[in-house]
Amino acid sequence: MKRKDFILALMVVIVWGANFTVIKLGLDGVPSMLLVAMRYFFVAFPAVFFIKRPNIHWKYVLYYGFTVGVAQFGCLFYAMEIGMSAGLASIIVQLQAFLSPFLGSIFLKEKLKPKQLIGFFIAAIGLTFIGIASTSNGISAIPVGALLLTLGAPTFWSISNIIARYASDLAKENGDKLDMLSLVVWSGLVPPIPMIGLALLIDSPDVLINSIVNLRFISLFSALYIGLLATLFGYGYWNILLSKYPLAKISPLSLLVPITGLFTARIVLSESLSGMQWIGAFIILAGLIIANIDFKQLLNKSTEPN
Repeated sequence: MKRKDFILALMVVIVWGANFTVIKLGLDGVPSMLLVAMRYFFVAFPAVFFIKRPNIHWKYVLYYGFTVGVAQFGCLFYAMEIGMSAGLASIIVQLQAFLSPFLGSIFLKEKLKPKQLIGFFIAAIGLTFIGIASTSNGISAIPVGALLLTLGAPTFWSISNIIARYASDLAKENGDKLDMLSLVVWSGLVPPIPMIGLALLIDSPDVLINSIVNLRFISLFSALYIGLLATLFGYGYWNILLSKYPLAKISPLSLLVPITGLFTARIVLSESLSGMQWIGAFIILAGLIIANIDFKQLLNKSTEPN
């Protein structure tokens, strides 16, 4: 991966790591489905008036908007509203790092290398360490519904990765290049109406109107952060990486999100890191290194004469 891409990828990871804390703060004053609708309102407007529509069939925009906006974040936000902790959510969502490459091998015919499987397995151990340490009462303390919904989030995220990559490859076959930022912006038109519909099924109109009329600064900040930074910048650049590199090389980088999330929680919420969380963080880093670094190439370079 090019150095510029790697640096920007790390910036995306940092933004996404803080994302879960920001979501939790936003949910304190706004119902989950309404917060998702607000998120994508800020994603789409006013950007759709300045950014050209992506040069692909509308169905891919709809598919992407539904899977990543309605399904993924509908599951995640509602799960966090009904009892899923921000720390544990940031870990479970990273299951996409394992689901995406496997789906890529099935639908995109991308090959999985043995070292990638080993790296994924090691990183999974690290996630397990952090998961155990991130909830004092154990996973049984999380409502079953919240846990199942949270598991749905990485599933739909993985599907959206496949859709974005497939749409990008299709554009290349037609001698064109898909503008990934344009895909994120225009797909942002999809979630607001379905999410408002779901919000009306869960909460009364009075609750939703009261939330908007008495909107707190922290809730507005949350909507702007997750809309502009986490979505426009985060998913916009994430999709650019997906169009340039194999899924098995890009998706594991999201395993760094729980680590940045832990540091964010430490700074914002004054949460301390336990020894097990530190161990889990280093294990995840080891898994990422094994999965993404070509040791054979490095060895060959080190033996080349100066």
